[in-house]
Amino acid sequence: MLGPDDLVLCAGTLMHSSLRERVDAAVAGGFAGISLYAGDVTRARAEGMDDAAIRGLIEDHGLEVAELDPLMSWLPGAALGAGATAEGAGFFGTGEREFYEIAEAIGGRSINAVLMTDAPPPVERIAEAYAGLCGRAAEHGLLVHLEYLPWTSIATLDDALEVARLADRPNGGVMVDSWHHFRSGSAAPGESARGRVLGVQLNDAPRAPAPDVVDETLHHRRVPGEGDIDLVALVRALDAIGCAAPIGVEVFSDALSAQNPVEVGKRLGDATRAVLAAARATD
Repeated sequence: MLGPDDLVLCAGTLMHSSLRERVDAAVAGGFAGISLYAGDVTRARAEGMDDAAIRGLIEDHGLEVAELDPLMSWLPGAALGAGATAEGAGFFGTGEREFYEIAEAIGGRSINAVLMTDAPPPVERIAEAYAGLCGRAAEHGLLVHLEYLPWTSIATLDDALEVARLADRPNGGVMVDSWHHFRSGSAAPGESARGRVLGVQLNDAPRAPAPDVVDETLHHRRVPGEGDIDLVALVRALDAIGCAAPIGVEVFSDALSAQNPVEVGKRLGDATRAVLAAARATD
């Protein structure tokens, strides 16, 4: 079972690489797991792999599947926001059933849920829908974490925690992505987040945001430790509240995508372990 000492190579880091390439990168970088997009499975199947072969590829390399990412279509009646990118529109078309089928056939620890509608309903209705999602996911042994994005209605850690609190499901909580956390101006996770941080994704960013923050987050994130986010403080805050989630590494970067996946895996694994070592060093 994946835990806070384990690294997960997130699908977004090498989203244009094949599943085999991503597995090789994860092994080279010393990762214990990978996350999957539904599209990763679709492409692998199109390349001639059945589900048993996909699962075997992952397990035979000593890896586990962490989160299945992202589920956007979980709020009844909510449409994709007008500001969504083409990538977002593609993700919106993947429904819960596909996530559950992937989890059953290939594996999965959790589902990452996001909300991208332009006209969000009251938080109570969001929480009701989220509680329903958690209940259905629990039938498949899955956790569900809600990711906050600074340009959406669930913009901050506190926003996401309020939904999780109102939903009050044992398998429901939040995803802390360091880029979104930093750009949203969220405070460090404290006691109100204890037991609720079910997913973590580390990456870095310059102090000043780009003019288009959506473009920045999708194309220009930095390797952990190579920006201005205080990742050491963030990891310490998560450790202080007993966060048991594995450490995902999600670096959307056009520059990294153009490089050899194995070398990217090595670089990210080394960089993230250096951040964790600094955060967990004893005096």
